[in-house]
Amino acid sequence: MTSKYINALLVERLGYERRGLTDRVAMVDAQLRELGYDHKYLTESETETAAIEPAAEQASIKRGKKKKI
Repeated sequence: MTSKYINALLVERLGYERRGLTDRVAMVDAQLRELGYDHKYLTESETETAAIEPAAEQASIKRGKKKKI
């Protein structure tokens, strides 16, 4: 089970990395380290404080133009 979980985290990390979400990449790296996985591409581990919550991804819907009467 652990190797499947690590593979899933690596895929998730790759997606965040491609989209430029460095905060999310660091969170996944921290989770990988807790499982005992270490690799040279993982971000450096630092002690962080939770002063600011990371920005959540949101889908946006474009609204149509209002009709003029």
